[in-house]
This record gives sequence, structure tokens and C-alpha cells, in this order.
Amino acid sequence: MQMIWKEAKRYSRIYGRFMKFSVMSQMEYRTNFITAFLIETAYLLIKLLYAILPYQVGTDINGWSPDAILLYVGVFTIMSGLYSGLFFTNFTQLPDKVRTGSLDVLITKPISLQFAVTLRQFELGYTIPNVVGGAIMVAIGWSRMGLPVDFYHVGGFIFFIAIGVLIAYSVFLLPQLLAFWTVQTTGVTDMSNSVFETNYVPMAVYNRIIQRLGTFLLPVFVICNFPPMFVMGALNPGMIWWALLAPVWLLIIIRVIWSYALRHYSSASQ
Repeated sequence: MQMIWKEAKRYSRIYGRFMKFSVMSQMEYRTNFITAFLIETAYLLIKLLYAILPYQVGTDINGWSPDAILLYVGVFTIMSGLYSGLFFTNFTQLPDKVRTGSLDVLITKPISLQFAVTLRQFELGYTIPNVVGGAIMVAIGWSRMGLPVDFYHVGGFIFFIAIGVLIAYSVFLLPQLLAFWTVQTTGVTDMSNSVFETNYVPMAVYNRIIQRLGTFLLPVFVICNFPPMFVMGALNPGMIWWALLAPVWLLIIIRVIWSYALRHYSSASQ
């Protein structure tokens, strides 16, 4: 147990340095940072339209009130910022690292290759507008719905956000691992983006079959639906247990496939 704790602290320090170096690099090229910030701010305004529309219509959408929709869109916006800032760039660069042989350099480093490849870059410009804007929408929706602001609800909400981050990491890294066997993965990236965008609206708008597939087979709906459903009291015990188990088995699957891919990896520079 002491060894696990020691390794956890070591990797926390390394990740802190990854984030620090990423931010320093972005500050050297501030035009790119400002451009990314402005683009994400524009996308944020588009997401806000999804929250405003139910208020204009003045009706519930499959049991979701306009305030609940606002809460949901806020969660989706936060998760979009976290996914874009923490994972997207790292995942989409994996095929280039495999194809060009630059992965070989990272293999020699005394840390987990998966950790170094999938968590090395942090895109601050993508994260700030979405997380701040999403948090504001969550706060407004939470207040208008009169939801309790206590340790149970706030702590549970943050916990399910963390669960969503782990599931997003696993689900959207999985298709990028095809880079070890195929040359081009552009179509896979486009497909992954389309899958993530199914979270633009609550899963309640989809039919029951799609809801089941998106919750249990490929749990993309868990990412954005479960945090607001928890604070609204809409999660039954079975769904809570599934939210706890889903990231575990997904991370195990990712680790198994990653290890298998590395065993059969041959450098592009050979």
C-alpha cells in the first residue's frame, strides 16, 4: 500500500509538471492560445442556445424542465472543456507518434508510456471558457431548481463529474488505439466526435434502446447525464453501482489493449 501511495504521489508531481510546461508553452505562442480561447467562447454561445430554447418554448422535454436542461447543458459544457483540454490533443496525436516513430523516444522514459502519451498535453485555451461558462450555467440551473447545496449533493455531483472524466478517457482513447494497426485514423476521430456529440441533449430524448446502449454497452451517456440526474434524485441504486463499475472495467480493457499493442509494436523508423 505504501508503494502504491508513493507511486501515486510521483505521478501526481509528473502530471503537475506536464500541465506547467504545457501552459508555459502556450504562453510563448499567445496568438494560438487567444485563438483557441475565442473559438471555444464562440462554441460556448452555441451551447447556450440549447439551454435557452426550452425557456422560449416553455415546456418540459421528456420530463426535463427548462431549468434542468440548463443544468444539463452546463454539465455538458464542463465535460466538453475537460475532454478538449485534457485528452483530445493527446489522443489525436497518438497516430502521428506511431506513424513517425516518435513514440520510440517516449518508450525510453522511466514512466508509464500510456501515461506519457495520453496525458502529456494540457490545452488551457479550450478548458477555461467551457469550464467557467458551464459552471455558471450549473449554478443558475441548480439555484432555480431549488436543489440542496450541501456536502451530499455537491460532493456527489463532483464525484460523478470525475466518473465522467474517467469514462471519457477510456471510451475515446479506445478507437485511437487502432493507430497501432492502421495508418489513417481520421475517420475514427470523426466518429468519436460524433459519439461525444450525442450528449448535446439529455439521453431522455432518445428511445429506450439507444438509452440502454449508450448507458451500458458504450457508456457515453454516463459522462454527462449522471451528474445532473444524481442531484435531481433520478439515479436508482443500480445506475449508481453501474457508474462505479463502468470506469473500472473500461480502464482495464484500455490497459489490456494498450499492452497488447505495445507487444506487437514495431518502430516506424526501422
